[in-house]
Amino acid sequence: MPGKTEVVLFDVGNTLLFPNWPRILKPLQELGIIPTRDQLQATERKTKKEWDELVLGGHRADRGFWYRFYGHLLQLLDVSDRNLQQKLTDVTACSASFDQIRPGTRQILERIGQNYRMGVISNADGRVADVLTQCGIGDCFLNITDSGVVGEEKPHPAIFEAALRAMNVAPEGALYVGDVYSVDYAGATKAGMQALLFDVSGTYREAGLPRVESLEELSTHLGC
Repeated sequence: MPGKTEVVLFDVGNTLLFPNWPRILKPLQELGIIPTRDQLQATERKTKKEWDELVLGGHRADRGFWYRFYGHLLQLLDVSDRNLQQKLTDVTACSASFDQIRPGTRQILERIGQNYRMGVISNADGRVADVLTQCGIGDCFLNITDSGVVGEEKPHPAIFEAALRAMNVAPEGALYVGDVYSVDYAGATKAGMQALLFDVSGTYREAGLPRVESLEELSTHLGC
């Protein structure tokens, strides 16, 4: 049985902050190609399912996710250009490319923060704290654990353990919220934590896993 939740820890990309697609996809726009939201979400679902199989099979979780994502997207758009695929991957790997915040995010975090201590665990480049601050929510968190600082990426247990130490909480008292099953959910539960998928794209809708599709839904789940 899970312990009483004391701490809620969040992923950042596709959980708290979302990609700045106009900036990221500018090289495609210059070619006169603008992917639709449906195309981006379909590519996300396909890549996540493929990535889950790879990571659970022992593949290292790194920026390879985004390289595969753009490989699938370019194929969908009938574009064959490895240099473009790498360029898009490199831009997306920068924390600053995730600077889109949904309306009401701060208000909901403040509401959750009235009942739980909150922190962040992110596979990033050492600068995710700055991006969260620039987006107006950095001060909502007592600790921000960035793989670029820790030196280990999710799902490695070391990054979860570092966050738990910083928050002074036992694993069973912490809930981790992230968007990729193999990296976030499996990584957190392996470290002894509770976990919940933040599944905006609906990748795991039929998987029978605990999930929400918005911060509003998470707040309700937490009883806030």
